[in-house]
Amino acid sequence: MTALPHPDPISGTSFSAVELLPGDRVVAMLDQRELPEREIYHRLETVEDVATGIVDMVVRGAPAIGIAAAYGLVLAARAGRSLASAGAFLKATRPTAVNLAWAVERMLAVAARTPPSDLARALATEARAIHREDVAACVAMGRLGAERVPDGATVLTHCNAGGLATGGYGTAIGVIRAAHEAKKRISVLADETRPYLQGARLTAWELHRLGIEVHVIADSAAGHFFSRGEVTLAVVGSDRIAKNGDVANKIGTYGVACLAHAHGRPFYVAAPWSTVDLRTKDGSAIVIEERSPAEVTHLAGKRLVPEGVGAKNPAFDVTPARLVSALFTERGVVEPVGPSGLEALASVVKPGATAS
Repeated sequence: MTALPHPDPISGTSFSAVELLPGDRVVAMLDQRELPEREIYHRLETVEDVATGIVDMVVRGAPAIGIAAAYGLVLAARAGRSLASAGAFLKATRPTAVNLAWAVERMLAVAARTPPSDLARALATEARAIHREDVAACVAMGRLGAERVPDGATVLTHCNAGGLATGGYGTAIGVIRAAHEAKKRISVLADETRPYLQGARLTAWELHRLGIEVHVIADSAAGHFFSRGEVTLAVVGSDRIAKNGDVANKIGTYGVACLAHAHGRPFYVAAPWSTVDLRTKDGSAIVIEERSPAEVTHLAGKRLVPEGVGAKNPAFDVTPARLVSALFTERGVVEPVGPSGLEALASVVKPGATAS
């Protein structure tokens, strides 16, 4: 499929990372590995298909894979599968992003209190609620973050934290979008984000479609632009935020935070509350996913390093809370970033949401 096969996507745009199609038996997943060259959607009909899509990074981004997992459980229920087993299977696909486990646990809680005769329908309703809440959260945090973006700003971002990584609108890119929608003149420097090139392939694709000025830079060039005073602020998303405010995000984020700190520029994080993990004390307890060395040693099937030379490929790093200027969530802004601010927001409940 080369076009989004949904008449009214929850994403609210002409593209969506993942959608449950009408009838609740098929999940449409945009193959982000093919962007920007081709916009292709896969039709997934089993929980195994969804899990494979998550592992192989057909879909990526913490909120988006949480939504995908929720839809995967709908397919499992439709097939009469054990939801506990399906949930455990999905949780194991990518351990760093807390949204995945959060979404699975929320779905299983609904299943536990639903009669078998109504299970599939109830889970489909809940999964779509998770999706809608994420879009609303992104819009809310985007507006909060946009208040910190001055007119004429040059914003540096890392990886992709837009509609492709979420239910729609985006977290870090949501901040950029909201500033653009407020008629602020902004431009973006998008780190290429080796080794998977989410910035070069995905962030640039999204921002260009939105009519926002964007230039892709090599990851190693960020320090150059900070040193010349050409970066006003940096904003990124997150895959997990610990109780003390430490932030796990795509590998290379910590380096951006260090550069921002060294040059006196704000370093902001935008993430939905589902990314906050109050059960994890600090960043040292966050499991860092190690991906295949081939993602580093090869590019487009061509080997980049000598035969016999290996590679290490952590997918994420942890930025200490002390380097984060402010954290934007749909519940409010945490500033300074630390346990007291996060605990204060833990009791704030938005309509249709559940405190956790």
